[in-house]
Amino acid sequence: MAEATGAAVIHPFDNERVIAGQGTATLELLDSIPDLDAVIAPVGGGGLLSGTSIAATETKKGIRVLGGEPEMADDAFRSLQAGNVLPSEHPNTIADGLLTSLSERTFAIIQSRVERIVTVSEQGIIDSMKFIWERAKIVIEPSSAVAVAVLWEKKVDLAGLKVGVILSGGNVDLGKLPWQRAP
Repeated sequence: MAEATGAAVIHPFDNERVIAGQGTATLELLDSIPDLDAVIAPVGGGGLLSGTSIAATETKKGIRVLGGEPEMADDAFRSLQAGNVLPSEHPNTIADGLLTSLSERTFAIIQSRVERIVTVSEQGIIDSMKFIWERAKIVIEPSSAVAVAVLWEKKVDLAGLKVGVILSGGNVDLGKLPWQRAP
């Protein structure tokens, strides 16, 4: 299409402007709640987490930034452990927006600015999605619920801290909510 029309191709996460744009959610969050101690965002290709980490660490010294990732699609977690980008291998998660591997650009940003990636279970993702729907009356997609699941599963001690969570989308088929049983 780009070749035929001359349109510019903009990568969905491996692009400086996309990363900067993604960071605006964190800027708005910190503008509203400047005394946050930590912020959590989901990670797939790393654009949102990269933007989140740049915005958070440049705005507030000492803020903790964590990424949430499905256990069944844990390439970002494994990449940080290995010290280089590892591809996503047969990801199998309800959080289909997080199936993409990091790029070299997003890996470098995450490696230097994110405290850690926390992996969460499929059930934790579903439970978090349902919790947000029941309590906040907001429908979030499973990929967004991954960041909430970091808190839900209590895999990181954040007790007593003010924590912000980046909710990244609501692409959900309401007729197929994961906690509903088939007829």
